[in-house]
Amino acid sequence: MSPHADGRRALVIGASGQIGAALTRALASRGHQVTGTYAHVASPGTVPLDLADTAATARLIETVAPDWVFCPGGLTHVDGCERDADAAFRINRDGPTAAARAAAACGAGFVYYSTEYVFDGRGGPYGEDDPVSPISVYGVSKLEGERGVRAGNPRALVIRTTVVYGPDPQAKNFVYQLVRRLRAGERMKVPTDQVSSPTYNVDLAAASVELVERGAAGVLNVVGDTVLDRYAFAQRACDVFGLDATLLDPVTTAELGQVAKRPLQAGLRIDRARAMITTPLRGPVEGLRAMRDVLGADARVASTG
Repeated sequence: MSPHADGRRALVIGASGQIGAALTRALASRGHQVTGTYAHVASPGTVPLDLADTAATARLIETVAPDWVFCPGGLTHVDGCERDADAAFRINRDGPTAAARAAAACGAGFVYYSTEYVFDGRGGPYGEDDPVSPISVYGVSKLEGERGVRAGNPRALVIRTTVVYGPDPQAKNFVYQLVRRLRAGERMKVPTDQVSSPTYNVDLAAASVELVERGAAGVLNVVGDTVLDRYAFAQRACDVFGLDATLLDPVTTAELGQVAKRPLQAGLRIDRARAMITTPLRGPVEGLRAMRDVLGADARVASTG
């Protein structure tokens, strides 16, 4: 489908994060007019918004009058959600649900970004219709967010994704952490028993825009095409970025002593999304190489050696 020449409007709630920033670029490249928000860290052209402030969110949606609202913003710190469940439900459920309703009132569609953590991790990789059974506050808050958004907006699209990496304005994702620490000569513990589907954020954003332009609704998995454990992913990142993989310490999740339970045998199936889009959903080696090429001499990564 060709870009919209008339410049349809999109609102990205959480545009300063890695998915939001990638979405902003993807939407603009397709001819959409984009308004982006930030909660804590501003990026160029974004406006402040607390997603938990439902009145402010409704006012902004009414002002922007978008065709679509994308909501990658949320509380994604899994252990932080376990420690502060009230905040998790405010930001991951209540805020998006109210925003989806406000979007519906303006005739806009709504895209909510969810997670493989809605599953218990005993039988992955999972399809969209597999039974959900979250084992953490984060997972429960995102599942309830999915349900609230879908109940509040007939055009809602829930995109489940996981282990998102790639160019990140805040340089926070797993690959940035890995590169910084290993280039500084630090050791890093990485679990061997957390199996998932690493997802390149550029592909996730492009697929999201394509799905919206095709009128998709309901629940769809959008992740990279390879299921592997976190330690194997870290080894591939070492290969691509020229890092010393002997600094990686393979451990079990139990040894990490994390506050929240993690789904271990997880990952997501993408047959349904692949049948609907032409956007490639690259595996980790291709995605990591693309990330490396985009970053080039990014000081936050390159200068730590």
